[in-house]
Amino acid sequence: MGPLTLSADAKTSSAAPSDLSNRRMQNLHMETRKAFASLSMGEEKPFDLFRILFEGVIAGGTAGVVVETALYPIDTIKTRLQAVRGGGKIDLKGLYSGLAGNIAGVLPASALFVGVYEPTKQKLLKMFPENLSAVAHLTAGAIGGLAASLIRVPTEVVKQRMQTGQFASAPNAVRLIVAKEGLKGLYAGYGSFLLRDLPFDAIQFCIYEQLQIGYKAAACRDLNDPENAVIGAFAGALTGAITTPLDVIKTRLMVQGSANQYKGIIDCVQTIVRDEGPPALLKGIGPRVLWIGIGGSIFFGVLERTKRMLAQRRPSHSQQPKQD
Repeated sequence: MGPLTLSADAKTSSAAPSDLSNRRMQNLHMETRKAFASLSMGEEKPFDLFRILFEGVIAGGTAGVVVETALYPIDTIKTRLQAVRGGGKIDLKGLYSGLAGNIAGVLPASALFVGVYEPTKQKLLKMFPENLSAVAHLTAGAIGGLAASLIRVPTEVVKQRMQTGQFASAPNAVRLIVAKEGLKGLYAGYGSFLLRDLPFDAIQFCIYEQLQIGYKAAACRDLNDPENAVIGAFAGALTGAITTPLDVIKTRLMVQGSANQYKGIIDCVQTIVRDEGPPALLKGIGPRVLWIGIGGSIFFGVLERTKRMLAQRRPSHSQQPKQD
């Protein structure tokens, strides 16, 4: 019986460190999952979809309007650089031309984008394993951009026609575009817009989310506003540089009006390269990177701050679930 008792004691004595080891492994696993807390949000109740949608709409609309108002002059310079042909000079007057009309489109477009992006991201992150979270971010960004394009494209067409001096006011621009080109005139360059914006939205939000996850995991805490702003600036500037050729093509197709100088995306690229050389596809890259870099900083900073303020107003029942 002695050995049996000894065996039982040994088993009992080894149980404590074994339990301790198991707890440590569980805690480590929970910490790993917390690195993705901003994505998966734990176990959500059914009504959370409407909360995420509502908060996304409010936060997205607020961030979009703040960014557009602050950086509109840089965007105007970028547009005029891309629209001018050869060695022509640009006009630096009226840099806020079309701002009011553009905000009328940016507000619902930004609200729609984030309103679609957030719940789509939450759903996809539950479907994909954690090591494929980037795929969920890329897909959600593209889906959000596709939804927002229904508002973004007419807004962009009117804005860029006004920035290049074709019209004096947004209502006048809409009326004359529809009169001369039909409703399809408001969606001029739609294909090139999607060619630029879907990759842009997907890449920018993916870079931002992945950097945010990595930083949170390394710091073992939530990010503050300056940190969100820096990550947003980096994500925006890098994505802006990568997609500049697509932006040039989109701008040329949108501002050509009824002249129809280009027959489509391929013809536009061929004509630009033939007449102006390949470097013309990088026109406006300086203002674009500056504009989107600063814009990313402001947008994500305002977005996260607004989301946090809305989260603080939630009912107390949205506490984290108890863990055994």
